Amino acid sequence: MPEYRDNPFIAKLPPPMSTHDALLAMAAPPIFNAAERDYPAHLRAHCISRLKGYFEPLETHLSLEAKFGLLIRQGYLCRNPTTADYTRRVREGATRVFEKDLMAGGRSVRSTASSFALIGCSGIGKSYGMARILELYPQKIHHAEPRSLDQVVWLKLDSPHKGSPKQLCISFFRSMDDLLGTRYSAQFGSSRRSVDEMMVHMAHVANLHALGVLIVDEIQHIREASGTGAEALLNFLVTLVNTIGIPVILIGTMGALPLLQGDFRQARRASGLGSLVWERMENEPTWNYFVERMWGYQWTREISPLTDEVRQVLYEESQGIVDVLINLFMMAQLRAIQLGVLNRRPERIDAGLLRQVASEHMRLIAPMINALKRGDREAIAQYDDIRPMQDQVLQVFSDALSCMPGQPVLGTRSPVASATTEKAASANRDVRGILLPVLEQLGLAGDIAEILVAEAEAEHPGLSALDLVGIITAKLRDRAPANPSKKPRKSTTSATKTAKTPLPVDAQDLRTIISAKKEGVSAYDALLAAGAVKPPMADIAS
Repeated sequence: MPEYRDNPFIAKLPPPMSTHDALLAMAAPPIFNAAERDYPAHLRAHCISRLKGYFEPLETHLSLEAKFGLLIRQGYLCRNPTTADYTRRVREGATRVFEKDLMAGGRSVRSTASSFALIGCSGIGKSYGMARILELYPQKIHHAEPRSLDQVVWLKLDSPHKGSPKQLCISFFRSMDDLLGTRYSAQFGSSRRSVDEMMVHMAHVANLHALGVLIVDEIQHIREASGTGAEALLNFLVTLVNTIGIPVILIGTMGALPLLQGDFRQARRASGLGSLVWERMENEPTWNYFVERMWGYQWTREISPLTDEVRQVLYEESQGIVDVLINLFMMAQLRAIQLGVLNRRPERIDAGLLRQVASEHMRLIAPMINALKRGDREAIAQYDDIRPMQDQVLQVFSDALSCMPGQPVLGTRSPVASATTEKAASANRDVRGILLPVLEQLGLAGDIAEILVAEAEAEHPGLSALDLVGIITAKLRDRAPANPSKKPRKSTTSATKTAKTPLPVDAQDLRTIISAKKEGVSAYDALLAAGAVKPPMADIAS
């Protein structure tokens, strides 16, 4: 294609891929060997953790790859370094820097850039899918002619947590410095510079290095920007597309939808921005294809069949969220191996085990999953992030490894068993150190909290801190009165009346002073007369 061949910025990019080639290039299957099923339990737990990097391209990812390839090449059409238009574009950028105004310098060269927003539920594969696509392209290309420069093909930034446009600019300069070895952060990223000035320099640097596409992830964070920060940042990104000619991709959760459906909608229409909304997967052929591909990576001794009941439970407990599905499959395998080692049970994954694992280890996202089951969109909007689930999975694996023996222990106690016992005891101490402050914050007395933790640990050895909290909470709920709104009736029989505690004989005891006061004298006056409290004006008089 002549428009691609004659543009050095495009000619050095990898050629566009067919769907089949993209499917093979983007896939990231875990390392797997059927012989690993014979490994000891603690080694198989490490094998299972390989699934965290598992990626199976679906139709949405292939569509995104095709759209990205078209987007970046079309964005370079109007920025051909062999033409006079490119020189005028660079000169206009210098004028903007001199006048400290993004709109200065005119617009003598039309923009062919186009951008889009990718919105979807957390865990559906947006960021990971984009990362797999970016790996297909070099991030930096050096050109010796017709101009000596380092072309930055793509740059991915995370939106600042407080949505600050200034922080996004600083992050941009730092990323460019890390990639190119420049000092843009020191030159233009000083806190003394205004955000408008930073944006002008950011646009100029992006233009100088022929930035192919700017990806801003976690765009929902800019909802928290103070004042007009969110509007200013979005308008700046639109200016990059319309004026500078740099494509922009926004990635965010469903929490970003209200933001992008506001005033930014008109700007997107004017500049040709589109949007992709990835809903959670339906229980349809695409979902079944993914489950079947994933199900083959089993490290249990026994290969469990994928029955219709198992399929249904996998969908119910994950609600079509790929990341939740993979984590559930990982933890179910780990639990099956644990039961095989500790209880000599067959290492089998069935519907019952999946439900048990989901109930015990996925409490952090249970409100979100339940909201999805109900179809409650207002509730779903409150849970636009499931990243804490990753921490929970790591905790489950570390707890399991700390008490899982490296080999079966038969007869006498072996050194491995002794080391395992010591590690388990240490883990219990760590768990207790975590649980006691949490339970005390919930209002339990320290001594009662210690008793409840000891009971839970004795009844359920080896469980994580989060699981023990759930068990203790259930116990407290079960011990609560059936109808707490009704006060217990006091017994009227003399046999059940509690005898009054005799007062202490110490005359200086406050209770003795108050009980011995004369009729008509207030408790305060009695304490004042006994010298137990100061006269109100004593300090002032002194």
